[in-house]
Amino acid sequence: MQILTRVFQGVPTLGWRILLPLVLACFTATVFAQTREVRVGVYQNEPKIFMGADGQPSGILGELLVEIARLEGWRLRPVRCEWQACLDALQAGNLDLMPDVAYSEQRDIPFDFHKVPALLSWSQIYKHPGVNINSALDLRGKRIAVLEGSVQQSYLTSMLAGFGVRAELVPVKSFKEGFELVASGALQAAATNQFFGDSQAPRYRLESTPILFLPSQLFYATASGRNADLLQAIDRRLEEWDTQPNSRYFVILKHWVDTPPQFGVPRYVWWTLAALALALLISVVVAELLRRQVARKTAHIKASEDRLATILNGVDAYIYIKDPELRYQYANRKVCELFGVPMAEVVGKTDAAFFDAASVTKIMANDLRVMQHGERVEEEEVNSSLDGTQKNTYLSIKLPLRNADGSIYALCGISTDISRHKQAEQAIHQLAFYDPLTQLPNRRLLLERMQAALLAHRRDQQCGALLFIDVDNFKDLNDTLGHQLGDELLRQIAQRLTACIRAQDTLARQGGDEFVVMLQGLSASMDEAVQQAHQVADKVLQRLHAPYLLDRQQFNSSVSIGVAMFAPHTSNQDDLLKQADLAMYQAKAEGRNTVRFFDPQMQAVVQERTTIEADMRKGIATGEFLLHYQPQVDGQGRVIAVEALARWKHPTRGLVPPIEFIGVAESSGLILPLGDWVLDTACRQLVTWAALPEMAHRTIAVNVSARQFRQPHFVESVQSALTTTGAPPNRLELELTESLLVDDVPSVVAKMNALKAVGVRLSLDDFGTGYSSLSMLKRLPLDQLKIDQTFVRDLLTDPQDASIVRAIVAMGQSLNLQVIAEGVETQAQYDALLALGCSHFQGYLFGRPAAV
Repeated sequence: MQILTRVFQGVPTLGWRILLPLVLACFTATVFAQTREVRVGVYQNEPKIFMGADGQPSGILGELLVEIARLEGWRLRPVRCEWQACLDALQAGNLDLMPDVAYSEQRDIPFDFHKVPALLSWSQIYKHPGVNINSALDLRGKRIAVLEGSVQQSYLTSMLAGFGVRAELVPVKSFKEGFELVASGALQAAATNQFFGDSQAPRYRLESTPILFLPSQLFYATASGRNADLLQAIDRRLEEWDTQPNSRYFVILKHWVDTPPQFGVPRYVWWTLAALALALLISVVVAELLRRQVARKTAHIKASEDRLATILNGVDAYIYIKDPELRYQYANRKVCELFGVPMAEVVGKTDAAFFDAASVTKIMANDLRVMQHGERVEEEEVNSSLDGTQKNTYLSIKLPLRNADGSIYALCGISTDISRHKQAEQAIHQLAFYDPLTQLPNRRLLLERMQAALLAHRRDQQCGALLFIDVDNFKDLNDTLGHQLGDELLRQIAQRLTACIRAQDTLARQGGDEFVVMLQGLSASMDEAVQQAHQVADKVLQRLHAPYLLDRQQFNSSVSIGVAMFAPHTSNQDDLLKQADLAMYQAKAEGRNTVRFFDPQMQAVVQERTTIEADMRKGIATGEFLLHYQPQVDGQGRVIAVEALARWKHPTRGLVPPIEFIGVAESSGLILPLGDWVLDTACRQLVTWAALPEMAHRTIAVNVSARQFRQPHFVESVQSALTTTGAPPNRLELELTESLLVDDVPSVVAKMNALKAVGVRLSLDDFGTGYSSLSMLKRLPLDQLKIDQTFVRDLLTDPQDASIVRAIVAMGQSLNLQVIAEGVETQAQYDALLALGCSHFQGYLFGRPAAV
């Protein structure tokens, strides 16, 4: 910046205005030139990968890639393509990266993969409801959709040939196309991955079949020998996230799984385990027969044992045999790798040589059920190594091996390591039911506990209470000290609240700066229960009002608490939360840092607002609203403009005052359609007046709410109203409120400049009551300042109000802005404003709002 300053010293102001944007543009271009662009293939395979509405990759793998790109500083350029076309483009070098690629030896030649799998999946057959498919043999004569060039196509071709089943595999460009063909009846079944199948089958009214196959690991792939840095970065991020239960990986996974699943081992694992158990049993019987015929078939036995060892050592499971003393008699390769010794050092030893005492006790209990009672045991076992350095969770199936007379001579066990599945389950459960910032239960878990508590209180005839706690002025803290200290304050509040309640009560974070405490097991007498709840609420107020230490500085805060009591007959948890919320807002309205109990009168107020909102929605649609116009005059008393004011002619209530419906319109969002109607109606009135010489000079001022102004397409809606009606833009004035200037001032200024470019006038309404300053006004492309009527009302009796009006007039004149005073009701006020330099006026002195 010092260099730029020296360069531009002595350059005239006009030169600055020309050269500076050029320099900044060059600088910006240089920065963006350094950003890594990554071309990504995106095909339609929900929910794993698809093109989002924002033009970026979406789905599980899409969002993971977007997050990695953000962290690595990449700029993604998504390329929409069909599956096979994506792979061809990747191999040809027209794409840098392709998500959702299952590893295979065949693909390992043209493509490179990272090391850590991004996702685990398997394939499954889905069928039309009218088709009977329960096994691979039922596929005979069927027409089955398969993704062209996919692993499902090659695998099913081999599988059907192995079973001797003749079926027609119909290649399709996408899974969606396959499901559409099956739903239409053109095909009988489709092969797809489990993620797409389970999420889309209900939409197409298809049914899953028991045919599962091809468990696979999914990766991001690059062309062979290219973009190795991309794969290294992906590996680094996946390894980092895998160790963090609250990482973005698990957040994204939870987002695409509607409800946290109860852990269940995929059905193909069970089929695999059952098949392995059956194969092992058959192998043991065969081995026993061969042993009895050792003299005649020694060579065959050796060959069979070698084949069996090859099979058992190639399986991704822990397979072992124990004798009646629970000593190992056989262990496959996986077991030996787990223990870190060869099989010769495993045989003859018990589990006490490899696991800690607690694990041995559990394993022995399950083994004895098999050896002593002949049970078939299926259990999850959590085993720790002897030195305590390794702890894994296994799904174990244990079977008794019997002699010809039925006696048990050994135990055969097959165990699968499900540690990663359990970690994922726990992480998803934590994300689904607990707040990551405070580790408190979230709203979902609170609602579950509330339902259980209401049932328990109905049974035990006890009362309870719900405390809705909201931190006072929390937004001010975030805006002044930053979100990091705001989060720290919420954590400390959570700790103090935890100390205020009993173990049987529930404390949850509702969201933002809101907490909820559910007090259970209060007195059966409602009066006594109210006193107990009041004591807890007072205790919370005192604890949370004490100073906090944030970044080595003391900070004071307070909360407002709303309390709703529930009796044994209370059953609706949503109503209970609404009542506590209403009471909390009443506490805020009465000064904050206080407690208020729900009063049925509050419900009546809410019901009235709900009725008004419903009537307004209908009234806007049926044309019950109309515009009244109040004149604005110059210093000679001539009408030069009018302000358009909405009025509501209710069919039963008559003319409803704005004070009764504007607030409801703001809070409900109806201010948007109402504001559009006002703007369109005012423009049509301008067109009518333009044809009358005595009225053509008048401007119509239209109030614009902050919510309406912040709509992304507000400028376009103003242009559309002017274009559609043919109204002259220079006769339309938009009155904006000072509340717009609270935040994002650059965006506000940009939108105002766009409106000025359209040709409309801009006025700042209620000036002097909000956030404006001289430095800010200099940045705003305004035409007029409007002095708020609160200053005009006491102008003659309050010298301070007179000084404020004088200052506003002087400020307007210095900025070459027109100044208008509203709320002028007496001649004395008018004369005083003239003396202070005000040139335009509005109020009952000149006319009340009236229809045209």
